[in-house]
Amino acid sequence: MVTNRINDLNRPSREYPRSYVPDKVDYSAWENLDPLFKGLIERKLDSKQALEQFLLDDSELNAVVNEEGSRRNIAMTCATDDPETEKAFLHFIENIGPKMQPYNHEIEKKILTCPYLDDLDKRRYEVRIRSCRNSVELFREENIPLGVETAKLSQQYQKTIGAMTVNFKGKDYTLPQMGIFMQEKDRELREEAWRLSTVRRMEDTGVLDEIFDKMLKLRVKIAANAGFDNFRAYQFRSYNRFDYTPDDCFAFHDAIEKYVVPVSRKLLEERRKSLSLDSIKPWDTACDRLGRDPLRPFEKTEKLVSGCREIFGKVDEELGNSFQQMIDIGLLDLDSRKGNAPGGYQSSLTEVRLPFIFMNAVGLDRDVFTLLHEGGHAFHQFAVRDESILEYRHAPMEFSEVASMTMELLGAPHLSAFYNPHEAARSQRSNLNGSLGLLPWIAIVDAFQHWIYSNPNHTVKERNDQFVSLSERFGAGMDWTGYEDELRYRWQSQLHIFEVPFYYIEYGIAQLGALQIWQNSRKDLSSAVEAYKSALKLGGSRPLPELFETAGAKFDFTENTIKPIMSEVDAEVERLSKFES
Repeated sequence: MVTNRINDLNRPSREYPRSYVPDKVDYSAWENLDPLFKGLIERKLDSKQALEQFLLDDSELNAVVNEEGSRRNIAMTCATDDPETEKAFLHFIENIGPKMQPYNHEIEKKILTCPYLDDLDKRRYEVRIRSCRNSVELFREENIPLGVETAKLSQQYQKTIGAMTVNFKGKDYTLPQMGIFMQEKDRELREEAWRLSTVRRMEDTGVLDEIFDKMLKLRVKIAANAGFDNFRAYQFRSYNRFDYTPDDCFAFHDAIEKYVVPVSRKLLEERRKSLSLDSIKPWDTACDRLGRDPLRPFEKTEKLVSGCREIFGKVDEELGNSFQQMIDIGLLDLDSRKGNAPGGYQSSLTEVRLPFIFMNAVGLDRDVFTLLHEGGHAFHQFAVRDESILEYRHAPMEFSEVASMTMELLGAPHLSAFYNPHEAARSQRSNLNGSLGLLPWIAIVDAFQHWIYSNPNHTVKERNDQFVSLSERFGAGMDWTGYEDELRYRWQSQLHIFEVPFYYIEYGIAQLGALQIWQNSRKDLSSAVEAYKSALKLGGSRPLPELFETAGAKFDFTENTIKPIMSEVDAEVERLSKFES
C-alpha cells in the first residue's frame, strides 16, 4: 500500500540537527519565531567567519519555517474540501509568512552592509549575494499585504478547480479522472465525456475571471509600488532572471512558430487521416491514432510506483535507490480523489531535506510520465541534501524543469515495466509527440501573459480574443467549430497563469535542455546520466548557463538549438511509428 506518511516525519531530523533554532517551536505562533529573527538582526558580525555562520543560521531558520508552510500547503492540496486544513494554511500565509518578510529584508541588508562581505569566497557566494541584492532592491513593505491577498486568491482558484466534478454514466468523477475517457475508441463516448467536462468548466468561467481580474490589479499595484512601469519587468526581476530577457522569449516564440508548429500540424493531419475524420475535434487528440484500445499501464497506484521504481533503477542505480527511499518513508500521495487540488507537484521539505510528490493518478499513460517528471524534481532535492545554504538547495526554475523533463525522456526506453515492446514504442512515441505539442502550448501561454501584463487595462473580451489569436498562430489545426466559447476560456485551466505569472517559459527552455541531454544519451547513456547528476548537485549555486553546460546542454532557445533538435525528434517519431504498428 502506497501511503502518505508525511506527518510521521519528525523535526528536526537526526541527519540535519538544528544549531540555531530550538528543537521545539510552536510554528503556529509568531511570538515564538519573532525572537529568532530578531536575534539574527541584532547579531554582531565581526569577522568573515561570523558572517558565514550568520548565513548558515539564516538558512536554518528559513528552512524550518518554510517547511511548515510546505506541510500546510501539502495538507490543503490533498484535501481542499477540509475546512481545518484550509484554516491552517490560511493562518500561515496570513500570519506567519508576511511577518517574516520585513525581517528577511533586514537580514539581507545586514549581509550586504557587512564589512567582511568582500572577504567571502567569490565563486561560492556569487549567486547568493546577487539574489540578496536583487531582493533588497525589490522589497516594499506595502507589498506584503498585497502578496497575502494574491495568495488567498490562488487558494480560491485551487478550491474552485478542485471542486469540479461531473456525473458520467451514473458515477461521479473529478475532471482529471474524466481524462480516462478521452482515450477510448468510441468517438461518441469521448465527445460526451468532453462535453460534460467542458460544460462543468464553463459554469465557473465568471468566478475564475473575477479571481484573475483581482489578481491582475494586485500585481500591477505591486509592480508600481516597487518602481516598475509594468508587472512583467517586476516579475522578471522577482524571478532572478539575469540570463535572459523578454526579447529572448519572443525569439523563442518565433522559433517555435517556424520549426515546431509545422511538425505539429503534420502530425495532426496524419492523425486525421488515420482516424478517417473530416477534422480533428478536441476529443480526438488523446485517443489512439490507429483506433486501438487505450494504453492502461496500471489499475492501482502500487503498480505505478513499482513500475517507475524499476524504470529509475534501469536509468541509474542511485536514482532508483532514492525513489525507493521515498516509498519507504511515505513521501507520495498519488491517487486522484474529490477535493484534490488540480495537477501534480513535487514539494521540498526544506528542513528534513526530502521531497514529496503529489499528483492525480487515474490509470493513464500520462500518469507514468507525470511520476517520472516529478521523480526528476525529487532527485534534484536528493542531490543537494548536504548543501548548507538554503537558497542553493533550489535551482532556478529553468533548470529545475530540466531535471524533471530529462527523466521523462531517459525513462521512456524502459517502459517494459508497464508494456510489451509494441505498447512501449507507442507510449514513447506519444510522449515525444507530447513534448512537441507542449512547446507550442508554452509559446501560447507565455505570449498570452506578455500581452496581459503589457495591456493591464484590457477587458475580458479582449483577453479572450487575444488567446484565440495566439491559438491560431501556434495551434496545430484543431477544429473548434461550434465550441468557440470553450476555446476562448481554455486558458483558465492553466493554473500557472493564475498562481505563478510568467512561470511557463521555463518549461520551454527546460524542454530544450532536456532534449539535448536526450540526444547525448542516445550516443552514451552513462556519460549523459553522469553529466545530468553532476548538474543536479550544483543546485542553484551557479548561474543558468553553467548549469546547462555542466549537464551537457547549451543555454540557448533560439532556432540554432531548436532546428537540429526537431530534426532528430521527428526522425525518432517516425522510427517508433513503424515499430509500434
